[in-house]
Amino acid sequence: MAENKNTQVVAQQKPVKVGITGYLSNEKVKEQIVNVVGEKNATRFISSVVSAVQTNANLQKCTNASIFSAALLGESLQLTPSPQLGQFYMVPYENNKMVTDPKTGRETKVKVNEAQFQIGYKGYIQLAIRSGQYRKIVVSDVKDGEVGFFNPITEEFGMNPVLDMKKRQELPVVGYYGMFELTNGFRKELYWPKEQMEKHAKTYSKGYASDLRKNTSYTFWTKNFDAMAKKTLIRQLISKWGIMSIEMQRAYEADMGVLDEDGTVRYVDNDSDIVAEVEAEISENSNKEEFVIESPAQIEEKPELKKVVDVVGQKREKEQVKSEKKEQQLPDFMKAVE
Repeated sequence: MAENKNTQVVAQQKPVKVGITGYLSNEKVKEQIVNVVGEKNATRFISSVVSAVQTNANLQKCTNASIFSAALLGESLQLTPSPQLGQFYMVPYENNKMVTDPKTGRETKVKVNEAQFQIGYKGYIQLAIRSGQYRKIVVSDVKDGEVGFFNPITEEFGMNPVLDMKKRQELPVVGYYGMFELTNGFRKELYWPKEQMEKHAKTYSKGYASDLRKNTSYTFWTKNFDAMAKKTLIRQLISKWGIMSIEMQRAYEADMGVLDEDGTVRYVDNDSDIVAEVEAEISENSNKEEFVIESPAQIEEKPELKKVVDVVGQKREKEQVKSEKKEQQLPDFMKAVE
């Protein structure tokens, strides 16, 4: 009987997760909402977040703070989390997070369910149009038989579209095409064959690679490959050749990340993916010449190098003399002690 009593006490002491409605009703949270979205839009924002969470059982397991941060970022970009519109998503992930034990002060790794901010390709298009810099922006899948010609060097692409929409829907996808035209007349197009997009997804999403190995369907790449492919092409186009507004830069940096309460972005599914993508960009755009540190003897043999070294040396000597003169003028108690 005593044992049952203790069990009941422990059960009562176990913290109960506050629902998203209760969390958003907190005065401090409501104040933050009003500061970002305004008092008129606060009620609409709260109801849209509650609705999104209630329709997703996995999202209900996530921390309220991560849901709130993702939703607030989307709202600040004037995008909606509605799955039908596909502008941005709050995606539940089980992440490993370092937590400090208050008793021992040691950091331990624990599993935490968090909501990840993911912008859809329609969200990128919306932000591009809103910037006023884009006259036209298009992204589409390419069906079998539609590729007229493709030059991988100049990236010129010609398309023979199948105009019968019913017939087109039945054809297999062979690639993805995107293009934009700026208001100043600059135009850029990009085509990736499906094999290239598959390789990109496997390289930069370990979740997708895991899905393929285990025959599961946890990631967006597995659930909706075409939508993720279109988003990838838009990201490639805009980030490399387009004009990015402040809003677009914020969306690009936070995309596929969990936003902490202090505004820090943590990349969850793709920690290694982000690093790999950055390394790939550095490799692609960095200087290819090898830098060799010259020895004193080699410098003597090269007049142009010797001249540079002499100038630097003379400058340092002048600075040292100035420093010594300045120190001599100082009172004794302010001079450097050797």
